[in-house]
Amino acid sequence: MKSLNFCCALLLFLSAFGRSISAAPDAGGQNTKAYSAQGVVEQIAPDRRTVTIHHQNIPGYMMEMTMDFNVKNTNELSGILPNEEITFTLVVGENDEWVENLHRIGKIAEAMTNKMSMPLDMSHGMMTPELKLGDLLPDYELTAEDGTRIHFADFRGKVVAFTFFYTRCPLPDYCPRMSNNFHETRKLLLATPNAPTNWQFLSISFDPDFDTPEVLSNYGGVYRGDDADRWIFASASAKTLANLAPNLDLMIMRDGTNIMAHGLRTVVLDPQGQIFRQLDGNKWKPQELADAILQAARGQPTVVQP
Repeated sequence: MKSLNFCCALLLFLSAFGRSISAAPDAGGQNTKAYSAQGVVEQIAPDRRTVTIHHQNIPGYMMEMTMDFNVKNTNELSGILPNEEITFTLVVGENDEWVENLHRIGKIAEAMTNKMSMPLDMSHGMMTPELKLGDLLPDYELTAEDGTRIHFADFRGKVVAFTFFYTRCPLPDYCPRMSNNFHETRKLLLATPNAPTNWQFLSISFDPDFDTPEVLSNYGGVYRGDDADRWIFASASAKTLANLAPNLDLMIMRDGTNIMAHGLRTVVLDPQGQIFRQLDGNKWKPQELADAILQAARGQPTVVQP
């Protein structure tokens, strides 16, 4: 199934939770939906192609959150500085999203400052050390989509590739891209002649209150279809995340039960449970992950960075 079909199915799945999506073709031919929004600029990338915005709730689409957005026309950032409040239009396509029509409306409000400076909700685990390549990942517990408790040690002898997401994450460049990349990587592995078969995918939600086993199973079906072979969707409790996230330098911020901001991390463990490779952000390609999995499964040594 092509990735476009997966995106369309995902939109239908998310609409069951109250999201109304209507589409119109943009100049590039893809279906898009535009949302009016307001927020505070936190950071502007040096090349001005991305801007970090702590935006207010966008009715009908997404909750209040801090996100990095692609900028359609970098000239629209002229005169806009960090800590300034702006209005903008969020345009969401089938495979990407961007902001346009950016206009400054004033300096940041005091109430927004307080929210932007809030600590990680898992701060009690911040003394947990960040792990390096070659380090053994502790045996954390997860809740699988069938409701059973699973542990990383359950997969000893297999290469484990895991990433983080949550089902309410709506932007195509973020959590949906991680799941699409896993789907494409699995296709590459299954199509590789004489490839090792001792590998396993884990997609781990950091929103366990909302992402129940039933929600995870339905969401997983959007990407796996009827074939769940070697791909499990699971959730991590707040207790697990308090230590696992610092282990991987994974940033997650909350306001109550809402995810306010999060990073992206994809990790490959070798058959002994040691960190073999870590792919940060959303720019990596499925072939990179497939190559790392095959290298680990064939016993190639971890390249430890100094």
